[in-house]
Amino acid sequence: MATKIRFKRIGRRNRPFYRMVVMDSRNRRDGAAIEELGWYNPIDENNSYNLKEDRIIHWLKDGAQVTDAAHKLFKKSGLAHRWHLINQGIDQKQIDKEMEKWSLNRADVEKKRLNKKEVLAAKKEVTEEVKEEVKEEVKEEVKEEVKEEVKEEVKEEVKEEVKEEVKEEVKEEVKEEVKEEVKEEIKKEVKKEVKAKEKKKDKNESK
Repeated sequence: MATKIRFKRIGRRNRPFYRMVVMDSRNRRDGAAIEELGWYNPIDENNSYNLKEDRIIHWLKDGAQVTDAAHKLFKKSGLAHRWHLINQGIDQKQIDKEMEKWSLNRADVEKKRLNKKEVLAAKKEVTEEVKEEVKEEVKEEVKEEVKEEVKEEVKEEVKEEVKEEVKEEVKEEVKEEVKEEVKEEIKKEVKKEVKAKEKKKDKNESK
C-alpha cells in the first residue's frame, strides 16, 4: 500500500492547527488517517510542534512519501537529518553523536536569529523614537512658518479694517473743517451784503 505523510488541518477558520498523519495516498485529502504522527501549531509564537519520531522513521522505512510541508517541519526538528544519517548506514551511537552536534549547531543558529530579531526590534524602536522627535521638530518649524503666513494675512485684514475706520474718522474731521470754512465764508458774504445795503441806504438819504 502506497502511503504518504502529510498534514491534516483541524483548526477553526483563521486559526489553523494541523495533525501530522500517515494516509493511504489514494485516499481523499480529508479521508481517514492510518495513524497520527504528531501535531503542528503555525499560529503559536514559537510555531510549536510535537512529532513521534520513532513512528515517523518506521513509516519512512516502510516507503512512505513525505509532502513538502511535512518535510520542512522534519528539517526544522532535525528528523530529516536523522533520516539522512540512517540512510547512510551509520550505527545508532554515531547517529546520536551527530544529532547532538546538529542540536548544538541548531541552538547556535536560533540564538543568532534571536539576537538579530532583538537588534531589529531595538532598531525599529529607536527609529520610531527618532521619527517622533523629528516629527515634533518639523511640527514646530511648520508652526512658525504658518504663524508668519497667518500673521501677514491677518495684518492685511486688519489694515483694511483700520483703513475703513480711519477713513470714517478723517471724513468726520474734514467735514467739520469744511463746515467751519464754509461758515466763515458765508459770514463774510453776509457782512458784505449788509455793508452794501447800509451804504446804499445812506446814499439815498443824502439825496
